[in-house]
Amino acid sequence: MRLTRQLTTSALARRALTGAAAVMLAGAGLVAADATVASATPPGIPSKASAQSQLNALTVKSEGSTSGYSRDLFPHWITISGACNTRETVLKRDGTSVVTDSNCAATSGRWYSPYDGATWTAASDVDIDHVVPLAEAWRSGASGWTTSRRQSFANDLTRPQLIAVTDNVNQAKGDQDPSTWQPPLSSYRCTYSKMWITVKYNWGLSLQSSEKSALQSMLNACSS
Repeated sequence: MRLTRQLTTSALARRALTGAAAVMLAGAGLVAADATVASATPPGIPSKASAQSQLNALTVKSEGSTSGYSRDLFPHWITISGACNTRETVLKRDGTSVVTDSNCAATSGRWYSPYDGATWTAASDVDIDHVVPLAEAWRSGASGWTTSRRQSFANDLTRPQLIAVTDNVNQAKGDQDPSTWQPPLSSYRCTYSKMWITVKYNWGLSLQSSEKSALQSMLNACSS
């Protein structure tokens, strides 16, 4: 994730315009096409029962320090196929009707952000979130990994570690764990908890007591 930044005036205006357009369409008895677009689901999201077993198996310990941490120690985005890097690959996976140029950059498409329920038509409005933030991973055990392993973690397309979401929502999350930040859209918190748990479990990361309590409360809300 990038460091928190203020939205530009133009970005705010564009978002206000998007919302106004949706209101006008609704008033006319129409539904905006973007509002009905469903995002692709990241792979590897476990069932409630599996996530519970994984949560029970995680090591609970005091959170480590960020001393020595740098995003450069988690190399990303790396080339995945041809001209496409990890970010571009997730944009294509999570978007609808995505068109790319010869450099694999998304020139058009639609992206639904499950964190807040917003839909965007410009890739510049979308961040690729590390569900378990890089700094959080560092504090939870990744400080002892090799750079190669940290690179694999930062570009993990096998597990639900990467997801396309609204940029400023991602930036508001920063490197927080679920004890201090959860998706604004409460209906997504069940899925978010399962993603977080399985990423930490599969990568052998620890969690702190308050984090485990928050995850358990979120998981309790899951129906399956």
